[in-house]
Amino acid sequence: MATMQIDAMAPAAAASERAAGRLWRAIRSNKKAMTGAVILLVFAIWAIFPGQIAHDNPQAFAYGRSLGPSAAHLLGTNALGQDLFAQLIWGARETLTIALVSGVLSTLLSMIMGIAAAYLGGWWDNSLNLITDILLVIPTFPLLIVIIAYYPHSGLIPMIAVLVITGYSYGARQLRAEALSMRSRDFLEAARVRGERSIYIIFVEIIPSMTSLIVAVFLGTAVYNVIAAATLQWIGFGDPNSVSWGTMLYWAQNGEALSTGQYLWAIAPGVCIGLLGAAFALVQYAFDEIGSPALQRVRLSRRRYVAPWRIRAERAR
Repeated sequence: MATMQIDAMAPAAAASERAAGRLWRAIRSNKKAMTGAVILLVFAIWAIFPGQIAHDNPQAFAYGRSLGPSAAHLLGTNALGQDLFAQLIWGARETLTIALVSGVLSTLLSMIMGIAAAYLGGWWDNSLNLITDILLVIPTFPLLIVIIAYYPHSGLIPMIAVLVITGYSYGARQLRAEALSMRSRDFLEAARVRGERSIYIIFVEIIPSMTSLIVAVFLGTAVYNVIAAATLQWIGFGDPNSVSWGTMLYWAQNGEALSTGQYLWAIAPGVCIGLLGAAFALVQYAFDEIGSPALQRVRLSRRRYVAPWRIRAERAR
């Protein structure tokens, strides 16, 4: 029995390995995606090793107030006497944590609400799709504010929970549409004829064949969650005592950073939030290309295109 289970899971493992290979080749062959991956790698190093990069305590009020950039303080200090470079480096950890954890959980919820509902059909599809449609109709960010207002100055877990609940619906709709188009394919019919259970078909047959779309949904959700979380923290719904780029903007606003000439206090975290969102979006291009053959043909046609003036120059020679 154990041998039969291993043999049954072998195709899924092989499919996942092939999908991972396609994803890596897509990133490596796409300049935009490679640029985004490099930016993400830099921020990941900041988040993993903040103490080795910034040696000052980001929450210590031990430095002079409103100091300019120097060798001791690369970005200067804020009006509270905190080192801005240390806050920027340490802030990457919470910001990335929110993006990755909420992105993964939102994608998992999208898979449950989209793929499972589409394949099972019937009242499963009708009930789960109704919930998704309601969340799609309601403006997401006002809904975020309403929910998070019940947890003023909330920590990391409530913030992630709210982002997951409100941010899965668009991805669920995309995955549901793709799963509906796959229901009548031959390999799924063969699995049903073999007597495989629905949960096996969903996790072993359907999900590995949708890897590129699932990753694209995760990246798109992560982009939204980065911006949404930073905005919520900036307007005061996050934990003001935490160290993140959003809370840096919150204290910069309270300290009137732009009015008092402390531009780096507000600009530095804003630039990092923009770069992180852009990095996720750039990597997403590669997965959009995998999932859309039309984009692959356009890219190949651009590679093969030769400008007319080059053709004339070659003929003149």
